[in-house]
Amino acid sequence: MAGEAANAHSVVETIQPAITLLGLGIAAALASRALRLNPIVGYLGLGVGLSSLGVAQSVSGPVVAAMAEAGVMFLLFNLGLHFSLGRIRAEAGNIFGFGSLQMLVAGGAFAALFWALGLPPAFAVIAGFGMGLSSTAVVIGLVRERGQEDCPVGRAAQSILIFQDMAAILLLVAAGALASGGALLPALGIAGAKALAAFAVAVLFARFLTEPIFGLIARAGTTEVYTATALFIALAAGWATGMAGLSLTLGAFLGGMAVADSRYRILVQTEIDAFRGLFMSFFFISVGLSIDPSLLVQDWPLVAGVAAGLIVLKCGFNVIAALLNRWSVPGSIQLGFLLGQGSEFTLVLLALPAVAGLAEGRLVSAMVTAIAISLAVTPPVSTIGRKLAGRLRAGPPDAKLAGDDAPVLVIGMTAAGRALADALAFNDIAYLALEADHDRFQMALADGYHVHRANPADPRSWEAIGVDRRKVLVVATGHTGVSRELTPLVEQRMPDVTRIIAVPRGEEIEEMAELGLVPVDMSREGGAERLIELVFAALGATRELPVPSLARDDPMPRAA
Repeated sequence: MAGEAANAHSVVETIQPAITLLGLGIAAALASRALRLNPIVGYLGLGVGLSSLGVAQSVSGPVVAAMAEAGVMFLLFNLGLHFSLGRIRAEAGNIFGFGSLQMLVAGGAFAALFWALGLPPAFAVIAGFGMGLSSTAVVIGLVRERGQEDCPVGRAAQSILIFQDMAAILLLVAAGALASGGALLPALGIAGAKALAAFAVAVLFARFLTEPIFGLIARAGTTEVYTATALFIALAAGWATGMAGLSLTLGAFLGGMAVADSRYRILVQTEIDAFRGLFMSFFFISVGLSIDPSLLVQDWPLVAGVAAGLIVLKCGFNVIAALLNRWSVPGSIQLGFLLGQGSEFTLVLLALPAVAGLAEGRLVSAMVTAIAISLAVTPPVSTIGRKLAGRLRAGPPDAKLAGDDAPVLVIGMTAAGRALADALAFNDIAYLALEADHDRFQMALADGYHVHRANPADPRSWEAIGVDRRKVLVVATGHTGVSRELTPLVEQRMPDVTRIIAVPRGEEIEEMAELGLVPVDMSREGGAERLIELVFAALGATRELPVPSLARDDPMPRAA
């Protein structure tokens, strides 16, 4: 009995930090939502607060570290689910072209700066290119939060981050060779060969094993088995590449990519999402715990200078890289600010004795703290870049709006409206988007959508909008009240226009159909996909897909 009691006490002590952080994390997320902040800010702030109270050691441990690592793996697995082999081919220019350009410009500039400041060449190269990396966890979280997965900025950011993850592997190999005193080029060659082998295994798995495995599970008809299989693929793929001396996150990404073309992708993504969000909170709290409050107090001018320099220079270097890639000025600014933070991989690099020992300990500590700060301020910094891009894109009013003959009119740039605009743009079908809400208009404009500020609920604006010259009118505002009121007038003014409405609640479907609209139940899974298919059918157009599916997980806005 004494042995069982001691064992139970040991288990309690092991999981207590995770339980404590989970409870505090819930409170931090709720507080962030109440303050209209991104939950990432709340998690990072919680970590800093616990560190300042001197309880960092008591709330951290192997279980928390493992859950934080699992969060990043699930995040990359989810990213891989959206990168099928077809999309990898389609995005090859962004991944290997734009991604390498960004690393050469940003990483090379930081390396040159460190070398000019008199730091050892090996440290300048490894730490400099490490500073060129951005945070996959933070950026992908923001892109997903804002529904930017399929807009140009979001797609480019995801592609660049994939290349950066590969570059991070090479930097870790270089740091390992530096520690062992071995030759660098052979070590990099071996790492490259291993990465190619891992990619080949993922391709073979996707082509020959994914469908049979999930088909067998489907016949079993057990939900728990789906969940277990999704977790197994995500964790086992990361473990396999980790055992091969590569990044765990690379394996997780390849595991997701192996499932991306499967008919079971949406189901797997649904099963994995809850775990991804839970474990990512541990990652961000752990980053906050890594900030040394005493260093902030003692060396605050150095830390503040390094943090400000990192963010300002990184944003600037990214903007230059985007301009060299022939992006517009607004798009370059938005992308540059979005990727303007340090990376969790750089924290790992600077923690290696072989790298940290090349520079003064005070400087290395300041760099680590500055990177953590840059992660914490990424949401407001990226918002500044997004709003600045929106103002630059706004320009003078479009005098040719009334003569625009786009066949599709999209009312409401919600997630569903954006998904439809993405599909139309990819298939070279012109559309005109309208948004009455100021904030949503600004964000859609910043993200590169062809959107105008207008209130189509006012019939006086219809002539300027040219509603009677459209073939398809799509209401994606998340509201149905205006459609009820305007139906008689719409039928009189535009009897030949196909009207499709995204309905947020299933009980309104029958009522909208009786009013002559084609309703789409957005409360059901795949609502955005059905909306897109209906529009293409109404146009009589054939749809070409850039990815397996453009459907969003959250097709309607959370707050009407």
